Parts: sequence; structure tokens; C-alpha cells
Amino acid sequence: MSHRSGSAAGAAGVGEAAAAGRAEGRARLSHKPQWGVHAACSPFAAPLPRVGERPWPGVPGEMASMLAGLLMLWPLVLLLCDPAASIEFPKGFDRTNLLQPPEFTEQPDKKIVIFPNDEATLKCEATGNPPVKFRWTRDGREFDPEQVLGMTQWNGRGTLNITTNNGNTPTKFHGRYRCYASNILGTAMSSESQIIAESAPQWPKEKVAPIAVEEGTHTVLPCNPPESAVPPKIYWLNNKIEHITKDDRVTMGQDGNLYFANVQMKDSRPDYICNAHFQGPRIIIQKEPIELKVFPTNSFSNQKPMLIVPDKMPNTYEAKQGEPLVLECIVAGLPTPTVEWIHMNRLKLSDRVVLENSNKTLRIPSVEEDDDGEYQCIAHNDHGTIRHSYYVTVEAAPYWIKEPESEIFAPGENVRLNCDVDGQPKPEVSWRINGIPLEEVMPDPRRKVVPGALILNQVQPNDTAVIQCEAHNKHGSLLANAYILIVRLPAEILTPDGLVYNVVENQTATLHCETFGAPRPTVNWLTEGMYSIMEDYRSFLFTNGTLQLEKVQREDAGNFTCFAENDQNNVSIVAHLFVKGATQFEVEPTNTEGEKGGHVTFHCKVVFDDTIAGPGLEWHRKGQLVKESADNDKYFINDTSLTITDLDYSDQGIYTCRAWTALDSVEKSAKLWVYGNPGPVSNLELSEQQDWQVKLTWTPGDDHNRPIKEYTVFCDESNFGQGKMEKLTTVPGNQPWATLHLSPFRKYNFYVKARNDHGDSPLNSHPVSYVTNPAAPKRNPSDVKGKGNETTNMIIAWTPLPRREWNAPMLKYLVQWRPRNHEQWNTVEVERPPVVVTDTPVFSPYEIKVQAQNGFGKGPEPHTTLGYSGEGVPEAVPENMGIMVINSTTIKISWTLLHRQKIFGHLRGFKIYYSNFGTMAEHSHRQVYLHPHPHGDLEIEGDVSQVTLGGFRPWSRYRLQMSVLNGQAEGPRNEALEFNTPEGVPSPPASFHLDCISDTALKLEWTPPKFPNGKLLRYKLAFQQANQTANQTALESTSYSISAEHNDFNLTDLAPHTPYKLYLWAETSVGPGEPFVLEEHAMRESGK
Repeated sequence: MSHRSGSAAGAAGVGEAAAAGRAEGRARLSHKPQWGVHAACSPFAAPLPRVGERPWPGVPGEMASMLAGLLMLWPLVLLLCDPAASIEFPKGFDRTNLLQPPEFTEQPDKKIVIFPNDEATLKCEATGNPPVKFRWTRDGREFDPEQVLGMTQWNGRGTLNITTNNGNTPTKFHGRYRCYASNILGTAMSSESQIIAESAPQWPKEKVAPIAVEEGTHTVLPCNPPESAVPPKIYWLNNKIEHITKDDRVTMGQDGNLYFANVQMKDSRPDYICNAHFQGPRIIIQKEPIELKVFPTNSFSNQKPMLIVPDKMPNTYEAKQGEPLVLECIVAGLPTPTVEWIHMNRLKLSDRVVLENSNKTLRIPSVEEDDDGEYQCIAHNDHGTIRHSYYVTVEAAPYWIKEPESEIFAPGENVRLNCDVDGQPKPEVSWRINGIPLEEVMPDPRRKVVPGALILNQVQPNDTAVIQCEAHNKHGSLLANAYILIVRLPAEILTPDGLVYNVVENQTATLHCETFGAPRPTVNWLTEGMYSIMEDYRSFLFTNGTLQLEKVQREDAGNFTCFAENDQNNVSIVAHLFVKGATQFEVEPTNTEGEKGGHVTFHCKVVFDDTIAGPGLEWHRKGQLVKESADNDKYFINDTSLTITDLDYSDQGIYTCRAWTALDSVEKSAKLWVYGNPGPVSNLELSEQQDWQVKLTWTPGDDHNRPIKEYTVFCDESNFGQGKMEKLTTVPGNQPWATLHLSPFRKYNFYVKARNDHGDSPLNSHPVSYVTNPAAPKRNPSDVKGKGNETTNMIIAWTPLPRREWNAPMLKYLVQWRPRNHEQWNTVEVERPPVVVTDTPVFSPYEIKVQAQNGFGKGPEPHTTLGYSGEGVPEAVPENMGIMVINSTTIKISWTLLHRQKIFGHLRGFKIYYSNFGTMAEHSHRQVYLHPHPHGDLEIEGDVSQVTLGGFRPWSRYRLQMSVLNGQAEGPRNEALEFNTPEGVPSPPASFHLDCISDTALKLEWTPPKFPNGKLLRYKLAFQQANQTANQTALESTSYSISAEHNDFNLTDLAPHTPYKLYLWAETSVGPGEPFVLEEHAMRESGK
């Protein structure tokens, strides 16, 4: 059973008022662990008369009991902290009738300028409860505004209205004003406002003499407007109310004067009029017109720049932080000088700097601390340069670091009222209580001033006051009002009675008992047996009354009572605790890995308490819910698993299975690794650069969960057209750098590819480039040759170096030659081959060297090559030629070459000529036989002395000759030799025909072989049925022998209506030749 109780003392005098207050809203006491505005606490209390406060007429002196009763009408939130906290009001709390010290809503402007027939307002408005009353001081003395003619004050408000018409001169209002707002809780004091009274501005009567100057010189037209607290805006016009044109030559200075860097004839005019616009009185006054006379000159005297404004050097300038800074350099000279500005401590001017008036004026609209330093203007023309320096220091009026704020505290708290200010020079800080300087207030040992704060220890209700903090330096002052208010409140529990708390086993149960009161109520929790729960080591009581019980078990369920009390009363509530079974994992997800493009599955199975509503399970990644989508099949989810398909590296990470009920939740996570080819490297950089060597470093890409085995460095070169990708080097996978050995005079673009067990990465998308310096060639040209194409020259040729091996923009070749065994070299320098050496003996040896060179040196020492001048016609012939017949188609030829000196060149080989004089049967007349060598000759290469030749016709007569070949020509033929080839086998019969005699007989006719290759002895005829397989033995057994003189034969006794295949061949003494095969296709008919 729950109940609330309170002591009679706590309830006395506040019952009905408290009930009314609760109808408006409930103030809550929040005990916060930290406090961002004040490092202090104080309870609400009824204020007593304060030391130092000036009495008000008609206000009773004894009011403490009345105020205490009024303040307890409204419950407030007391925010308890360590060491202190202020009271905050709950949202929606009605503060209409709450007592409050004065607090300004409007204050007068710090400076007001008034003119005749002008109106001005000194604002002063404040809130407070009871309502505030206002009073004013002028020049430190209190006065009654209603007694001042032209000054009125609205009833119940502090604002003053001032009018200067009806004979009221502005000067009577001149002075420094301050407004005070007071009620029974304290006095607030406004900032001081200065009223400056001025008469209507006007120029004194004066006669302005004309200004006469010579063309090309400089001059100044003065303005000198009347002085005012609010400087006027200046305009230069003519008598047609047209603006005088200003440019780089004609400038208006900050003083209003009109400056001419050099005058021209067109500047002559009688009506330069300076107009001053005073915005306060809203009038414009004019100076008497100034006449400028410019006299022509026959010879201009050019002038170097000369500084007109400022008129002293150097200048020290104090700038005020937050206000504009204006520096100007107005110069004279002919031609008109140009002006530029630099900041001596920076590479360039700040972006906030604005240059005006053709760069003659430098303006910073709002100065900041780092704008200090030396600014230099530089003016120059064709005849010289002049410089001027401004030394700017930045100072600041006082400004807040931490401003005091009004707060409500409980009795006995220690209060810290901050007043942390800064400025340049460092401001002086003073304190007031209710408008009275602190040094004039009765001393109190509980009160002390520390840097940046006022400390009040153990505050009591009579410490309620409005406190002023004021800071000032030579640039201005700063004032803040903040009140402290102290109250007492009875203890009350804001948490509803009878709340039910459901938790699960091993959770922490949190039972609330939110209280408020001043002083702060003490709280205790009791079990059903009325024992203090604080004796359980698992319990913890927060300062706001909340009970925390860790690792609850089933037996902890029951009713708990919260008691709250302070020195005024005590109250209590009951809380009901129920303990349920915790949600648990039966199968937890485990770490896994998958290949890019593959799939993986996480498993998760959970056991829930059936008595707890709202169980559920879901998967999360990176704080986002993982769910299936109708648009794709990336995820498949069922009751106990999550499957991820088409794996990509972006799928890698931690996946969490989260299960929950209305009371608890559990989660387990597992990590997914996706492996695959490495990612590309990045951030390629070059270091340790030498002439042709450089160190390349890079940032490895993602290894995608497979260690990098190696890196390969590639390059392409863009010096000589489109570069071709080439491999430079390979380094181990733990070495993200490579030392590259390069060629001179190249532009390289470097790429890097990584490799792991799964494959290769893409090349990096942003190559780094490197250009090597030129150098001497590293090698000389190859294939150096010396050979003549005439008998009196030698052509020196070589394979030029490729363009990429020049190592410089240009390349030449140093060609040297000399007769062999001579000492003196002949030299020539050329850009390309060949070099032709003339007037040389026939086929003479020369030593040759070709060396590459460029503007950065020569190549290595070249090798010497042996060349020869042009070859002549050989006179040597093969001698002692002999022929050995090997068979009917092949012979072996041998010879000797005795006079080699008559070759007159390099022996290239030999040429053989042969002629066929026909078969041995045709020896009566000569017949040339066309054989496989179509020209009747063939060349034998090399220095040989014998050769075997085939392809001759059997049973034929041949004639053969030879000659010597060198590189240039052919020598004479030697004496001819004749030889005969022996018989061979004949070729097939030249033709073979058949005619049908009857259905069993055939007439056969043929012609002799085209090449009998010997004396024909006979013909052989064999046959078989066409559907039978040819068998040599069978054919021989069925063959007919026919005399060589016959060319026909009748074949009988054949099977009727059966096709036959016929074989006919000739024979010599050597053997049978190839058969002529004839197949019968037509069907024979009887009687034909």
C-alpha cells in the first residue's frame, strides 16, 4: 500500500497556496552532476533587508515573513550539484506572480548627440516583481526628470524623452546619465549614457582667395568643415550640383580636402564647392566656392612621387578591435603615381582588406587582433618610388569572456558570480551591490573577490541582491547586472506513487523518486520488510533520489518505499518491482570470410521469455537495419540466418544480430572479411632524386584480406610519341618503395601494380612523372660495315641508335677509318649514315670505327671493324675440275682454286653451267634438255672445293663449266667437261587408251614413255576387277609381257558387264618404271 505523508511544520502556512501553485505548474528540483553557467548552488529564500541598499519612500522596512510566504506559493526546481546548483523552472511554469529582482530589458545608448529642434530618447525599461521603480542620475547626482523643462518620463516606466524646441537649448541637457531600477529585492543600474549637445553647424564667413598653380604641379583645395561629435559626410560639387570627378589623379582625403596629384588645364574652374552633410540635424551646408586657376607651361617638369598625406613619417596607429581601420597615402607626382600596399609580416594582404580611391585608401571594415603590424604604401612612377609605413597596433574595449547571469539558489550554498572580461589594455574590474560600490558596502567575511568572479559563501535569504560587474579601460566600459535570489521549499516527491517496474534477470533496476525542496531533501529506500535497501552492496542512490539495483534476481521482486525529507516535512511513495527471464543466445554469429562475388551466411538463434511481450530479431550493420529488398537479392533473411550474396568489398564489416523484448535486448556481432585482388596503390611520390636514379614510394591500397606478395613498377615514356607500358622492377610486398634506374633524357610516367594470392590490382589512376637529365650516349651504333659499291670507293654504314637512346635532343656520329696497319685516322662527323670514302684501291682492307656523341659527351670507345673497298672482276678460275657419276641422276664435282689473289674481292662462291645434249640414242644431234634448274646454271655459296648435284636425266649426255663469284662480279668460266649418265627406270607411257571389242574383250593402245631413260626392253600389262584391292603379287601373276616394238594389245576372256582397272608400265635393264593406271567405266555390251 502506498502513501504520502508530510510533517505539520512543513505544511504550515502553505497548504492553500501550494495547491494553487500546483494548478499553475510544478517546479522540479534537478540534482545535476555538473553546471555550465555557475559553479555554485543556492536555494530559494525570502529576502531580508540588504546591507547598503538605499531605502525607498513608502516601502515598509520589515517584510521578511511576508516575502517568505509569497515565495513558497510556487514550487520550483532546485538543481543540486557538486558543489552547487541553481534552481530551474519546469517547462510551462507560470512565472507571472513570481517575485523577481529588477532586470533590464532596455538601456540607454552610450552616446547621444542632440541639436536644436531635435528629439532624443534615453531608454530604460526593466522587469521585476514587485514592479520596479526608476530613478535617474545626471553627472553622478540624482535628479527628478519631471522638474526639467523639455524632459518627460512615462508613468511607471523609466524611459526619458527630450525635446529641444520651444526655446529649450540643447546645451542644458548636456551630461552623463544613468538609470536605476529597484524593487524590494534589489536595485539594477544601467550603463552610463552621455548626451552631447551641439548647435546647428555652419561655416564661418570667409573670403576664399583663388588658388593659382602651374600646370603639372600638385595642389590641395581645403574643406575644413565645422567640428561635430558625429563627423559629416563630405561631397565636392560644382555650382550645377554635379560631382567633381575623382580618379587616380584627383582624390578626396579622409579630412575632406580635395587633392590633385598634378593639375591639368581642364582642372581650371571657379566653382569647387565643399558640401558637408550632418546627419544628426539632417542639414547640408556649403563652403564658399573655391576658384582654381591653372597656368600653362611650355616645358613640363616631371616629378617623382611625393607624399602629401600623411604629412609625417613614420605613423603609429592604434586600431580598435571590431571597428573600422582606415589608412591613406595621397601622393603627388608627374606622371600620376600608382599606389600599392603590402603587409610587411605577410605574403599578401588579408582578404578582409578593401582598397579604395585608386588604391590610395586601405580600409578594414572590422579590425581583428591579427591585423596588427607594419603596413607600407608604395607609390611609384617613371621617375622614382616613395614608401610610407603605418605601424598598427590593435587594442580593444572591454569584452565578455564569461558574463554574470541571474540565478536562484538555496540557503547555505556557495555562489560564484562570474565576471570574466578581456580587452587591450587589460580592463580594470569593479563590483557593486544594488548599485553601491563594493568598497562602500559593509564588509562580510563570506564575500570575497577573486580574479574573474565574486564569491559568496553560505548564502542566506538576506543575501538576495542585484550585483553589478563593471569593466573599463581607455577604450570604453562594460557593465552587467545579475541577481541572486534565495528561497526555502518543503520536500515533495514528483514521481507518481505506485509505479510498476518490469526488469529481467541480471539487469539493473532503476526506481525513480524525483524530489524537490530547499534545502535539498534526503532520500532513503526501504524494502517490504522496512529494511534499508542501501545495505545491499548492489544498490546505489543518486542525488536525484533514483535507486539503482544491479544484477537483479527473481527473489528481488517486491515493493519498495521511497522516503524524502528536509527540515520542513517528509513524504513517501511505493514502487512495485517485477523480475522476468532474460533473452539469451542459443547460436551466436561467428566471424567469416568470403570471396568477392561469392556469398556467406551468418547464423543466429535466440531464446525468449514467453511472458514478455514484443519479441523480435533483426540484423544491423553500421547502425543501419539490414533488410531484404524487392529490387534486388542482396540479402536473404529467415528466422535464424542472414545470407549475403554477390559479395563486394563494401559488404565487409561487422554484422550484428539484435534480439529484443519489451524489457531487454541482446546483441552479438561477427565480422565479415571479403577477399580478392588488391586495390590500387595511391599517393605516388618521388624522392632521393639523382641524375638517372630515383626512389619511388607509394601508399599501399587495400590488400582485401590477402597479403600483398609483390609490387611491380611500370612506366611509359612520352618523349618520343605515345609511350609503351614497360616493366621496370618488382619489389616484395612489404616494401612500398623501389629504387629505379632510368635512362637519360626521358620523361617517365610511373605506375604501380600490386599482387596477392588472388590476383593483380589495377594500375594506379594518377601516375607520377619524372624527367631525367641529358647525358652522353651509353653505347655506339651497331652493325658497322665498310663495303664498296664501286672499285674505287668504300661505303661505311651502320645501324643508327634509336631516338630514345640519344640521351639528348641531338646526336651525331664520329666516323673514323684508315687502311689496315696504318697509323693515321681519317675522321668525319655526320648525323646519319652512310659515309662514302672515295679514291680507294680495289678491294683494300680498312679499319673502321663509329662513335656516337651528343652535346653532353661521347659514347664508349668504339670497337674497330674491318671493311673493304669496292671489289673488282675476278680473274681466278676453278682448276683441276673432276666429275664422278654417282647414279643415273647424281654426280659429284671437285675442283681447286689456286690463284686466290685474283679473286679481287670476297669469295662469294662458284657458278656451275651445264647443258644437256640429249639421250644416248640421240647422240647424232645435240639437244638441250630442260631440267629442274630452269636457267641451266646454279650457284654454290662459300669457299668449297666439291659439291654433289642431283636431278640429271638418266641415259643423257651433259657438258659442264664453272666460274668464280665475289661480292661484286663473276669471273671467266673454266674449260668444259662432258659426262654421260647411266640408264634409269622409264617414265610411265605417255598415253593409254582402250576400245570395247565385245562384252568380254578390250583393245588397248598406248604411246612410249616420254622419258625412256634407257633402252626399252618390254611393256608389262596387268589388270583386275575394279572392285578388288590392288595387290602387287596378284598383278605380277596376271601380267602380260609385250615387246617394246608394239604399242597395242587385245585383252580377252574378261567377265562380261564387269569394269576393270588396267596397269601398263615399261621396263629397261635397270627395272620397271611407274605404271599408267586406266579404269574402265562404261558397261560392255555383247556383239560390240
